[in-house]
This record gives sequence, C-alpha cells and structure tokens, in this order.
Amino acid sequence: MNTSQAGAIRIDRRSNRALLQPKLDELYGGYNAEGVVSDPIWIVRRFHQPDDREVVGFLAAALAFGRVQSVLNSIEGVLAVMGASPAAYVRAFAPGRDRHAFDHLVHRWTRGPDMAALVWVLHQMIDEAGSIEGFFTDAFRPDAVDVGAALDAFSRRACLLDVQAVYGRTARRPGVSYFFARPSAGGACKRLNLFLRWMVRHDRVDLGVWSRVRAAQLVIPLDTHVIRVAQCLRLTRYRSPGWRMAADITRSLRALDPHDPVKYDFSLCHLGMMHACGFGRAQGAAHCPLKGACRPRLDQST
Repeated sequence: MNTSQAGAIRIDRRSNRALLQPKLDELYGGYNAEGVVSDPIWIVRRFHQPDDREVVGFLAAALAFGRVQSVLNSIEGVLAVMGASPAAYVRAFAPGRDRHAFDHLVHRWTRGPDMAALVWVLHQMIDEAGSIEGFFTDAFRPDAVDVGAALDAFSRRACLLDVQAVYGRTARRPGVSYFFARPSAGGACKRLNLFLRWMVRHDRVDLGVWSRVRAAQLVIPLDTHVIRVAQCLRLTRYRSPGWRMAADITRSLRALDPHDPVKYDFSLCHLGMMHACGFGRAQGAAHCPLKGACRPRLDQST
C-alpha cells in the first residue's frame, strides 16, 4: 500500500466515523430506557440488592441463548426455585440437600442438574472470594486493554471447582462447563460478556454493580444480530464469529467512544432482532435508523 492509498483509507475512516457516530448515539439514546424492548435485563432489575443482582445477572446471562420468550421463561423457572433472595439461596446451597431442586427444568440442551451445578459453582466462588466480582478480579489486571485474559482465567478457574457433589461420577466435561467459555478456545464468550456488560456499565439498562472493571475494558457480546449489523457498518474485517471478531468490533466502537464502547450493544442487538435494519428483507433500509452509514454485502450470511 502506497502513501496516497493509506491516506485515502484514513480519510474514509474519519468521514465514516463522522457519519456513523451521531447515528449510533441517537440509536443508543432511543433504546436507553427501561422496558423499551423485551430482554432478560429487566428480570435482573427487579432485584435491588447488589449481591442479588450479581447472582441473578449471572444466571440470566448463562441462559441467554435461544428464543427470547424461552429464555425469559427459563430464568423465571430458576428464580422460582431460589426464592426472594437468590444470593442468600446460593450462599446456603448444599448439594446433598438441594441438588435435585432444579431437576424439573430444561432450557434447550441445558438440564436441571447443570443449573444445580452452576449454583454450586457460584456458591464456591462467593465462599472463596466474597462475590463473583472478587473471583473474577483475582486474575484481572486494571491496566489491561480488555477483559479477555481475565475472562479466560475466570472460566478456567471456575471449571476447576468441585461439581462432583452435584453430578456424582459423570462425564469428564459436565454440562456446567458450557457456561464458562474461554477466549483462548476461540469462542466469542457472548453470555459472559453480556453478564460483564450488565455488571460494569451503568445507565438506564445496565446495572453498574461492579466497581473494579472499567467500561472501556468490556468486549461486545457477539450474537447473530450484532454480527449482521456490525458487518453492514464495516465494524469488522472478520467473517467468522468468535473472539477475534468480538474484539475487532469492540476496537471499532472504541474509536467512537474510548470510555464506553459497548454502550452500543443493546441497541445494535435489538435493532437486528426487530429486523429494523431491513437486511435481506423486502423493505430494505427504508426504515433503518442507520441508513446511509451502512454498506451491506449481498453475500453476507452470518
């Protein structure tokens, strides 16, 4: 690439940023309101104590895969078992006494014993570090660019905690491991990044329960809707979903807001969920609030 080509790319990126940022900021403002769309975060917001919000947030994010209504129903089913204070339930959880309490629950391929094992893992985290935040930040560097390394260590350490007390002698990789994805394995860690967004950011959607991680260090929770919109907006050069794509989209958003790049996630996700962007649909971009800032590829499939 010669000097004139590099200069043209820089000018194009600056002009695209100047066009895109006000549109994204306006989109963010429109979605930054309680109850504006159906989402698991509103269940978490029903609780007011920080420890309850942390526990409910982790369980809700862990189940955030599949159809929205199915996700909401499954979260409500778990909370019906746990009672008025889920954090107190987790602290008091005893596998010998309580491991069958979730046996009636099923969420796609996740079964009741997997939920009981997750509650037991959270119990051990809290018992060891005082909170899920404490367990996470044991391996967190405050000067890190993003949460990738800490997230990897968090999941690795979580998978070393006892689950035999719930499962008994079982397969080498029990179902609870699904809740602890790792960036080093290439996964996007969507549900863990969603939990971190809820805990770290603070606005009318996100809760701001944690204080030891900065919003600038978050990585976007990557799902089908975010991928599609981000590719239309040319926020990533990658075509395959995974940690590299999530980090790449986050870098692009960090250029728009260095202190809070993931603030755009909620609105971008729901823009895609509601088919408002019009990609691949008859209405096209006629009603898209980002019209003029996006350049969809016709062969886009992810």
